[in-house]
Amino acid sequence: MAEFTTSDGTRIFYKDWGSGQPIVFSHGWPLSADDWDAQLLFFLHRGYRVIAHDRRGHGRSAQVNEGNDMNHYADDLADLTQHLDLRDAVHVGHSAGGGEVARYLGRHGEDRVAKAALISAVTPSVLQTDANPAGTPLAGFQGLQAGIAANRSEFYRNVAAGPFYNFDQPGVTPSEAVIQNWWRQGMMGGANAQYDCVSTFINDDWTEDLKKITVPVLVMNGDADQIVPYASSGPRAVQLLKQGTLKTYAGYPHGMPTTHADTINKDLLAFIES
Repeated sequence: MAEFTTSDGTRIFYKDWGSGQPIVFSHGWPLSADDWDAQLLFFLHRGYRVIAHDRRGHGRSAQVNEGNDMNHYADDLADLTQHLDLRDAVHVGHSAGGGEVARYLGRHGEDRVAKAALISAVTPSVLQTDANPAGTPLAGFQGLQAGIAANRSEFYRNVAAGPFYNFDQPGVTPSEAVIQNWWRQGMMGGANAQYDCVSTFINDDWTEDLKKITVPVLVMNGDADQIVPYASSGPRAVQLLKQGTLKTYAGYPHGMPTTHADTINKDLLAFIES
């Protein structure tokens, strides 16, 4: 297992495969680097160096009680890029990982970064407010935390079998293997860290981070996303980015890197090579 220790003493697991230009993947809540398998293999076989880490408190990384917040996530990502001495990297973030990428760029700068992609991302904010009426109501996030506290295993099974991949929608055929893999990843992590991570969706706003980003950014959103409402994410994010491009996928769910990997991978490759 490849691991390193962050500047605050937290042990982080990561995968680092191949050579060439590095692509760094930041996963969504409450998952792990394994959620990027389809992307890691696709880009590895096309001559890229692919890196994905388990966020602190998630997957195989240390289940710490402190630092389960977006600033620490961004600092851990910065420590990883320095540990591996990555240059000219492309950073790809899904869901909460999109917030991690945006905060990393806003907090640590772009010296090591060539491009970025935000997929189904929580940026620029996801909580419903007067400024973001399309966002998720506070009660929705409180429901996530209540589900974790009450029966995390059953709750995670229901999320995977329902809104994450739109398996609860008419005409969508559920995949038991995908559901079980989502549940497996979620249960690997610490309940406390995953609970605290939900608080970042309530409390964080990435507006100022997005405004600081000058590298090209591909913003990818499915318009049938039940986890991060489309209107609260991509269309708002591109208005804040200096070089943002929005790509909208009709009918795609939140977990589209898994359910529609062929399309997402092809479009990411075209963006990286452009």
